[in-house]
Amino acid sequence: MKEVSRHTLLSHLLLLSGLAATLCTASANAALDRLGDFALLDDSGEFHQLSRYRHRKALALMAYDASCADMDSKVTSYAELGKRFEEQGIDFVLLDSLDLGRSAAQALDLPLPLLEDDGQLVSETLGIAHAGEVLVMNPERLSVYYRGDSSESLAVALTEVVAGTLADTVSVSIKGCDIDYSVKNQHMKSPPDYATEVAPIVINNCLDCHVQGGVGPFAIDSYIMLLGWSPMIREVLLNKRMPPMQIDPYVGHTDSARGVSKQDLQTLIHWIDAGAPQGEFELDPLEEHAVKASRWVLGEPDYIVQGPAHAIPSTGVLDYYYNNVDLPFTEDKWVRAVQYRAGDTSVLHHLITFVTGPEEDFWGTERDSTSTSRRFVAGYIPGKDNVYEYPDGVGVLIPAGQRLSMQFHYVTNGQSTVDQTELGLYFSDEPLQQEQRVQAVGTRFVLPPDTPEFPMSASHLFDEDVVITGLRARMNFRGKKMRFEVESPDGAIQNLLSVPAYNYGWQPHYLLNEPVRVSAGSTVHVIGALDNSVSNPTNPDPSLEIKFGLNSWEEMFTGYFTYHPALD
Repeated sequence: MKEVSRHTLLSHLLLLSGLAATLCTASANAALDRLGDFALLDDSGEFHQLSRYRHRKALALMAYDASCADMDSKVTSYAELGKRFEEQGIDFVLLDSLDLGRSAAQALDLPLPLLEDDGQLVSETLGIAHAGEVLVMNPERLSVYYRGDSSESLAVALTEVVAGTLADTVSVSIKGCDIDYSVKNQHMKSPPDYATEVAPIVINNCLDCHVQGGVGPFAIDSYIMLLGWSPMIREVLLNKRMPPMQIDPYVGHTDSARGVSKQDLQTLIHWIDAGAPQGEFELDPLEEHAVKASRWVLGEPDYIVQGPAHAIPSTGVLDYYYNNVDLPFTEDKWVRAVQYRAGDTSVLHHLITFVTGPEEDFWGTERDSTSTSRRFVAGYIPGKDNVYEYPDGVGVLIPAGQRLSMQFHYVTNGQSTVDQTELGLYFSDEPLQQEQRVQAVGTRFVLPPDTPEFPMSASHLFDEDVVITGLRARMNFRGKKMRFEVESPDGAIQNLLSVPAYNYGWQPHYLLNEPVRVSAGSTVHVIGALDNSVSNPTNPDPSLEIKFGLNSWEEMFTGYFTYHPALD
């Protein structure tokens, strides 16, 4: 019995020892304070997301308030520290915790990028209390190395980050100007009302896709569903995954880009932070919301193009589908308007249609030319009526004997289905004055491996007066950003649109609220970059050298300018 007891005791000791070791290991791994991912534009329109700094060792961020007496000296010493550690893998930025806005931020002429914290939501989430407060963050593990002032303690912590020896979050007390979160404080005292304030925001911004039968991965069709998904909703709002199709709101104007105002973001996020209170209501607005029935908005089309029947599996990631659709027309047709009707809205993610010749495929003359004019019909995006009426006197010409070439992008949703999308064509009785076309402006290149920012640019000279009505950015998995601008003959530059956070999964055709007239002799430019690094969340393999190509496993950089000749 004594021998058994000794063995039992030894077993217990070994078990406890192993448990202690496990707890120590877990403690060491979890010693750095955790934080959520976030994304912001800076005062020059560049996109910054914490998780997209994974190719760097750390990101340092200082809260900025120009009204603080010693702010200038703090920024100067902080920027000098940034110069010391930049080559060692640490980037330095400032954070506009007061929400100054683009114009005021640019007027400051600061030595570092100033991230625009619209609505102060990131500052609140990071727990920043004082101007001059610094956070040094681990982009790989979304954690905090250092929180405190910009004193020598910061330099010591940065040195340890570079050496890989900092295992616990360093916290240093800080004094300085308090950051006032008046909107949050008000919302915490009196949370927004679900039925009258929160639900309308969700209906206006989310329910195009997040409904039963919609392309969103889940339906937000009741208070209970919104409550259940609220942590994820908060996360994707702060890291700008949703709403999709992010553009720089300070460059150009287009209602076709989805976006949520900072006031609505504050209402929604503060309501979630307050515990998502249900409040009182007789009818749940989300349950009462009626999904729009598919209909021909402009009446029965003159001709309905039946797209091919695509069998969509229940799971998996699908590459693009390309199909040519023959047309029976024996004479030229002028199209004045079109509408898409998806066969299954839950899987059709986007669709692009061109007019092509009998010997061409979807890519047409783009296969052999870096700058070419093509006949573009329209694009489909989820959740909208997808009705496009061209400007008066303008239309798409379909010459006799030509056909449509279509590119389909599908997502899976756990159920196999078949999609057969229709395209309704509305003809003009008479030939129209001007033809809508698209100028594809691209370039050829070889993208080296492990490159977080590979600069790209391409240009085209217009030899006639034109009116630009829309823009579209096209890259593949390694696309990063694209800006569209026009340079007049006298050298003046006008920025048309900027897509600072390109997403291969979303390729909308942005219709400009105010078309832009471009005089003959003007040059349009597309300027941007590709990201072939570990920091790109869509990158299949950053170790590969990628050549130009039109297939999804290759890479391209093409900007599309939808235009028509100027009407005199």
